[in-house]
Amino acid sequence: MPPTLASLVHHSALKLTVRAGADRLDVPVRWAHVSELADPVPYMEGGELLLTTALKLDAEDPEAMRRYVKRLVRAGVVGLGFGVGVNYDEVPEALVDAAGREELPLLEVPRRTPFLAISKAVSAAIAADQYRAVTAGFAAQRELTRHAMNAGPEGLVAALAGQVDGWAALYDASGAVVATAPEWAGRRAARITADVERLRERSAPASAVVVGEGGEGPGGSGDRIELHTLGTGRRSRAALAVGTAAALGTAERYAVHSAIALLTLTTERSLSLHVAEQRIGTAVLRMLLAGEPDHARAVAGDLYGDLLDAPFRLMLAESSPVSKPFGGDASLVAVKPVPAGADGDPLGQLAEVVEGAAARAGESVLVVPDGERLVLLGVDGGAAVAACGEFVLGLEAARAAALVAAASGGSAGPGGSGASAGSGTEDDELVVGLSAPAGPIAASAAYKQAEQALSVARRRGRALVELEELAAGSVLPLLADDAVRAFADGLLRALREHDATGRGDLVASVRAWLSRHGQWDAAAADLGVHRHTLRYRMRRVEEILGRSLDDPDVRMELWLALKATAAAD
Repeated sequence: MPPTLASLVHHSALKLTVRAGADRLDVPVRWAHVSELADPVPYMEGGELLLTTALKLDAEDPEAMRRYVKRLVRAGVVGLGFGVGVNYDEVPEALVDAAGREELPLLEVPRRTPFLAISKAVSAAIAADQYRAVTAGFAAQRELTRHAMNAGPEGLVAALAGQVDGWAALYDASGAVVATAPEWAGRRAARITADVERLRERSAPASAVVVGEGGEGPGGSGDRIELHTLGTGRRSRAALAVGTAAALGTAERYAVHSAIALLTLTTERSLSLHVAEQRIGTAVLRMLLAGEPDHARAVAGDLYGDLLDAPFRLMLAESSPVSKPFGGDASLVAVKPVPAGADGDPLGQLAEVVEGAAARAGESVLVVPDGERLVLLGVDGGAAVAACGEFVLGLEAARAAALVAAASGGSAGPGGSGASAGSGTEDDELVVGLSAPAGPIAASAAYKQAEQALSVARRRGRALVELEELAAGSVLPLLADDAVRAFADGLLRALREHDATGRGDLVASVRAWLSRHGQWDAAAADLGVHRHTLRYRMRRVEEILGRSLDDPDVRMELWLALKATAAAD
């Protein structure tokens, strides 16, 4: 600990005597400064022990001494050492009274004790304290390194909490808490996730200090919490929070900096491993789509093996409405790291969320970038698939809120979600198609299912569509596609032109006949005509179309064309 006035008073060689402020001697001393100026305040920084012989002071004037002492207290001077036997044989009572009134410690310095001896004593004590702090810092660094090597980031966080006599928390790239110490700090760490998110939006490295609300465990409320980003790139890969009851000392600061360095090394090493894992994942996916599940299992090994042992879901995510084919022969583009959730990059954010959820749940997840697309394989019913759905639906809700706000004249945005709702730029919009549960043998079919769901989601303006939703619903909404409408108009154009001449109502007749499954009497009754009239009209339909109504494909195409154009009719 730094030197205090008490330690100087107890220094046997200095022979100092306390004349006032005896109950304030435990205050730390930052330095000892000699000044004979009548007003030394402009040269003070606070925390000093001021030494003087009152060469230029009227130390026997009570009013002058009151003003002098008040200025010293306001400047943060922690004590006044008065040298006797030079200008005054003893400490003047006016100075003693003024120091007592302001509770400023006043020390009498005997003639035989030079001010230089006091300065040396303070300097030596400060140097010793700094040496102890540095030594403790190196010891903490060794201890943290040992825990990082033996117990990973979780063990390092636990060791750091002990070193700072507080708590610590580690956040992953998505902003979720992945490790806390002690156990009671979990809720406290969760309360500041918004602060962590704001910090991660700044270019790395970045740090901030916030005041916590306190809560469970020792330390009460109002913790001082330091936040630090981790990683060497522009965008942070993780964050560290350290909560203490007071500002960190030198030794604690060494420990925190050591933890940041070790966690950064771990993070960057993890990023390199992540790139390698992506390359393996790309190979596994290529083999699955090529119908080689046995080879895929051999390549997956322990990394993705458990993912192939249970039903999985295949998800296709796209950050723009323009589809870029994945390749019928499963030829993937060169692998590059998935962006780490950079601003305006919903694909990178989705990858972070899904991988973070899988890591916390102990699941395997396969994430493969493919140009403007992202291919994800997750355990059916697992945390990764659930996190994907929650994230995408959250973007959809934010987008809808932004559109409502824009329509009402507001300016609400998606709140940093990464989606450009209402912004007029389509490249930032995220669309996801989700396959039905599948196994390794059916991976190619699952990919096609996800691609179909993705196409429907894009066409309907939805953020997420599952294959089950299409299978359980009606096919009719799919007829809203412009290509289907164009086909329907072309098929029915000749019949509509015939009807426009006033020589019959062939379109209505076809609709009635098809809706009655070819029952002449029932369809004629619906139209209010004789069945022979209806038979004549249907022969005219065949003549105009040049196709037989006995062909079930023709009947199906006519019925779908009528449904596709029902709104226009």
